[in-house]
Amino acid sequence: MLLPAIIMMFLAGTVWYSQAQPLVPALQSYWLAIHVTLVAVAEGALMTSAVLTVLYLVKSRHDRVEFKHPGLARLASRLPAAEALDKGAYRVVAFAFPLYTIAVICGAIWAEAAWGRYWGWDPKETWAFIVWVIYACYLHARATAGWKGRAAAWINLAGFFSITFNFLVVNIVVSGLHSYAGLS
Repeated sequence: MLLPAIIMMFLAGTVWYSQAQPLVPALQSYWLAIHVTLVAVAEGALMTSAVLTVLYLVKSRHDRVEFKHPGLARLASRLPAAEALDKGAYRVVAFAFPLYTIAVICGAIWAEAAWGRYWGWDPKETWAFIVWVIYACYLHARATAGWKGRAAAWINLAGFFSITFNFLVVNIVVSGLHSYAGLS
């Protein structure tokens, strides 16, 4: 699970590094610590869920079809049961989703104080909403329709890819109210 975190830290410190500038007035608020901390914890947990989901997909495939590659077969055989990985991924999302929801709400409250409106369909806000909807669908499908296994796993991974898109593409390429790094 540390490999994606190490890669992101390396890229942040080398490729995406930019010199720190003084904070703009909108960022000079106690909401900065609350909103950013909640988002970071929630997205870190959702990345953990995505890793568990990938491991679930590997293990469930190994259970159906024996891998021919000896290294991959050995790795898959050492993993916990596929059902345990699936349940773990679900529980992590069930923990992280309320944190992410509170982070979005705190961001809206902060936006009202900083810009005089709760929501403005800024690209970052829009993608945060898309991420929220995908994970809400994941939890809804698991709780009401009884989705488990591969179908739920692909929804979970779609949510994680949305977070990754929001973090990388929207932060770096797209300009908007949330473009503070000077990279766009």
